[in-house]
Amino acid sequence: MDGAAADRAHRGVRRYFGAAQGSSSSRSSIFVDDHLQRLNATKNVLATCVNGVAAIVFLLTTDIDWKVAGLIAAGATVGGQVGSRVGRRLDPRVLRGVIVVVGISALVRLLR
Repeated sequence: MDGAAADRAHRGVRRYFGAAQGSSSSRSSIFVDDHLQRLNATKNVLATCVNGVAAIVFLLTTDIDWKVAGLIAAGATVGGQVGSRVGRRLDPRVLRGVIVVVGISALVRLLR
């Protein structure tokens, strides 16, 4: 598989499984009586596991531009740390509103 094909496959997999993660976590929050912050943390742990498996598959099947991978990893790490600190401090109603706005924005972006 050449680099362009691997990139297209990766983007397709991420969109498909990323959407599935968000959809399944929103449905599970209907049935699980817990704080939104804890449900969000659980979703993030599950997403980390899924993305870790995807990373292993890509390590084994394609060439990787390590400079780009390092930048993505650094951004994800910083974003995860900042996001978790902010998410824990937000009022659950505000957090729910942020989730809705981000979800709708992603939907509009994907449908363009």
